[in-house]
Amino acid sequence: MEPFVTFCLRMGDNALILGQRTAEWCGHAPILEEDIAFANMGLDLIGQTRLWYALACAAEGDTRTPDDLAFLRGEREFLNTQLVEQPSPDFGHALMRQYLFDAWHLPMLDALTASTHEGVRDLAQKSVKEVRYHIERSRDLILRLGDGTPESHARMQAALEALWPFTTDLLETDAADDALRADGTLPDPDPVRAAFAAETAATFARATLTLPEPRLTRRGGRQGLHSEHMGYLLAEMQSLPRSHPGASW
Repeated sequence: MEPFVTFCLRMGDNALILGQRTAEWCGHAPILEEDIAFANMGLDLIGQTRLWYALACAAEGDTRTPDDLAFLRGEREFLNTQLVEQPSPDFGHALMRQYLFDAWHLPMLDALTASTHEGVRDLAQKSVKEVRYHIERSRDLILRLGDGTPESHARMQAALEALWPFTTDLLETDAADDALRADGTLPDPDPVRAAFAAETAATFARATLTLPEPRLTRRGGRQGLHSEHMGYLLAEMQSLPRSHPGASW
């Protein structure tokens, strides 16, 4: 697969799978404001997915459509990080998953606004505005709940310990990234990693949350290796297009 297509699929798959996970909270969030906020964030992410998939399809010569990429690929063909596919047994896990992704997504999109690829640059300039809102909201809730009641603190700490190992997948690079960095399509990853580290360290200190000790990390999603949760997510998300191929309404 061409490095540019790989990159677009990684970005689009991250947004799609997190958008699907976020949408699971529609109608189930603890208060109406959060119910609406989660639904809106999910819509933002799925909108970004379509833009990334459109770039990938154009690079392939439009032999596939964005819908094909979303609904007709198997688990091993998805290149999202394992973080975004993790389920959320409680609202604390949903917030922590969102915040950790936002803490990487914002500096990544910021850097992509200077990409030499016009399509990537335009997409990043549009999407970064949405993601600024996402992280402002997720950070605020991490602070309020982390430094809140004993129960809210315990739940947020548990979520951090469960999800932090998956951040390795977000920050890794490989040969496909190196090829695109050489022509200016992708940014230097070190400033993105530094921004992620600074953002999370400052927020967790204010929220009185403790970063877990280094231990086994979870990686491989960007190469198509996923956790056991991914197959169940895709089975639900893809059920209608696979049951009724070519259906339209």
